[in-house]
Amino acid sequence: MAAAVITLSGLLVHGAVSASADVPATPSGWSQVWADDFNGPANSPPSSANWIVDTGHNYPGGPDNWGTGEIQNYTANSTNLGLDGSGNLRITPRRSSSGEWTSARIETRRSDFKPADGRILRIEGRIQMPNVTGAAAAGYWPAFWALGSPYRGSYWNWPGIGEFDIMENVNGLNSVWAVLHCGVAPAGPCDEFNGLGASRACPGSTCQSAFHNYRFEWDRSVSPNQLRWYVDGQLFHSLSQSRFDAATWNNMTGHAGYFLLLNVAMGGAFPNGVAGSATPTAATVPGNPMVVDYVAVWQSGTGNPDPDPDPDPEPGNVDARSRIQAENHQAQQGTFTENTTDTDGGRNVGAIANGDWLRFDGVNFGSQAATQFKARVASGAGAGVSGLVQVRLGSPTASPVAEFALANTGGWQSWRTVPANMSPVTGTHTVYLTFSSGQPADFVNVNWFTFSTN
Repeated sequence: MAAAVITLSGLLVHGAVSASADVPATPSGWSQVWADDFNGPANSPPSSANWIVDTGHNYPGGPDNWGTGEIQNYTANSTNLGLDGSGNLRITPRRSSSGEWTSARIETRRSDFKPADGRILRIEGRIQMPNVTGAAAAGYWPAFWALGSPYRGSYWNWPGIGEFDIMENVNGLNSVWAVLHCGVAPAGPCDEFNGLGASRACPGSTCQSAFHNYRFEWDRSVSPNQLRWYVDGQLFHSLSQSRFDAATWNNMTGHAGYFLLLNVAMGGAFPNGVAGSATPTAATVPGNPMVVDYVAVWQSGTGNPDPDPDPDPEPGNVDARSRIQAENHQAQQGTFTENTTDTDGGRNVGAIANGDWLRFDGVNFGSQAATQFKARVASGAGAGVSGLVQVRLGSPTASPVAEFALANTGGWQSWRTVPANMSPVTGTHTVYLTFSSGQPADFVNVNWFTFSTN
């Protein structure tokens, strides 16, 4: 959502909830970085491990009315924000008897969504916009979007840090807007406060009457890099790195990454600009939710080839005493693979935070018990951020058989080999590397690990 007045220059305006679906299977050649399927009991909040709930009329110390002129008060109340018990999240604007509007806004705890060099990042949500149209929809402003991580805690560096509006809609129109905000405001390379945008009607069913898939891709596998927006797989907006000067592009892409947001605002610059007058109005009908089935992030496996010439071992035939490359996992949660500058070579697994894990099938410890675990790790975590690297057998929730603590090592490619004693293990097992931290931020990269007998 734009942080200031938005006009319609360059944008086109086009004048029964289905069952929820699972997060789609990860396409071949891609890996899942993060996802939330919004499963849980009715009226329960979204996962606090995944989401931060924003409340009030602004960030503490940030611009009033979230910088957009929207009028609602964001709350954590289940009447505004909650799961529906059928695999969906509902964000529902309400109006009190005194005329106060309330709604909800959430943002991911993770703020590092960014493709590795040579990869493509895909951010996708399956969403039904509030099912209200005409005068009753005046002022509705649902959005699915991303903000550059440096915005957190600053709140005054927009639009330089970048904003990707994956899906915006106003006033119940059958139209999805895709917008990039960047550079300086007003004017600048992104024509602020407009942004660089495009819009189109939702394919088939209207945006309000059915779920549609809204997707954004940040492609670093080509030069110049590309930004692309889709609805139901149909490309309708794209921008090339070549359009921007080096400083502008670096300011919005050179930081740690982006966090994702979902919200339904009421009133503000965008719906007012489209309507040509202040919104919402007395005719606006409260109680129509934006329904979110899932949000997922994938990264492509194409691009830079693996510099490690050794073939990946077959699952079920891994010697525990060999050097097991972290990128050779059979499954993972919350991580990605990237080239490493470690002198030990290969690739490393990064973006590892609390609750993430890597799975390695068929690790053979043999008949002589292994009693030590050793891993090649690096960390550029901020001050006060640390965590545990753990080994578990058979399940990511089993009791750890080995673990060590890690804090900043001097940088995300500043490597060290850390040993830890381990409960004796023999036989063949599915090994999980799990990661535990009291903070939501990334805290470790892993290149390889091994087991040995003292």
